[in-house]
Amino acid sequence: MFELRDQDPSDAPAQQPGDYAYVERAIQFLTLHVTAQPSLAEIAEAVGLSESHLGAVFQRWAGLSPKALLQALTLGYARSLLRDKASVLEASLEVGLSGPGRLHDLFVTHEAMSPGEYKARGEGLVLTYGYHPTPFGEALIVTTPRGLAGLGWVETDEDHARAQAHALNDLQRRWPRARFVENAATTQAYASRVFDPKRWKAGEPLRVVLVGSDFEVGVWQALLRIPFGAATTYADLARAIDKPRAARAVGAAVGRNPVSFVVPCHRVLGSGGKLTGYHWGLTRKQAILGWEAAHNYKT
Repeated sequence: MFELRDQDPSDAPAQQPGDYAYVERAIQFLTLHVTAQPSLAEIAEAVGLSESHLGAVFQRWAGLSPKALLQALTLGYARSLLRDKASVLEASLEVGLSGPGRLHDLFVTHEAMSPGEYKARGEGLVLTYGYHPTPFGEALIVTTPRGLAGLGWVETDEDHARAQAHALNDLQRRWPRARFVENAATTQAYASRVFDPKRWKAGEPLRVVLVGSDFEVGVWQALLRIPFGAATTYADLARAIDKPRAARAVGAAVGRNPVSFVVPCHRVLGSGGKLTGYHWGLTRKQAILGWEAAHNYKT
């Protein structure tokens, strides 16, 4: 396991909206040159920042250094998690929701919509949405009176309005008959809470509305039981829900997860710990795993 002993994230300056764009460039560079273990100077040159500025960006982003992220992003780290616990998910299912207090996913309560509501595809339902900066770029958050219903990412694009519209359309397709109302003031409460580890508390569960078929909801509920900082495979996930021959169908359900990050589909890897299959891009998947690794080893 890697030792990540940088500054405590709670002591780091507040993130700035453009931070993730630099982090994304750094991760793309590190992915291509991970075996060379590039120096801070080389990373900074590739990103287009000075070494000190790059270090400041990473401290704001997650309270860690680029070198620490390089360690956390290596595929060897992901493979070691799987080797340590051949089936991390099955082990966590045995303990239910009694996992360590820092694992906010285990404190998420969830309720799927009724079959009638699902069949109606949101008819008569009002969904509130808003765009918010996060450690992984701009996010689109969708809520209902019941709780968080959607979380997706706005891709980096020179045409910002087009990128926002694409993210919204991606989630609107799930509820084609619902009415969407933009109100960032309402969704801000979720944006602030979801990405703040200090607010992941057992006594204050986050309510998530999971809208899907029975099979999909079963897969998403199983995702919630993958421990923070750990990983599993599609095959193990299929076995955990008693569908050992349905790894491909499980993978499709994982890809349709409407509540990214909170329902941690990013923790599912290919065979041998290979990073694969993330709706929002492998760079963002690597960023989330690295961010989690940093927080996990500092708690």
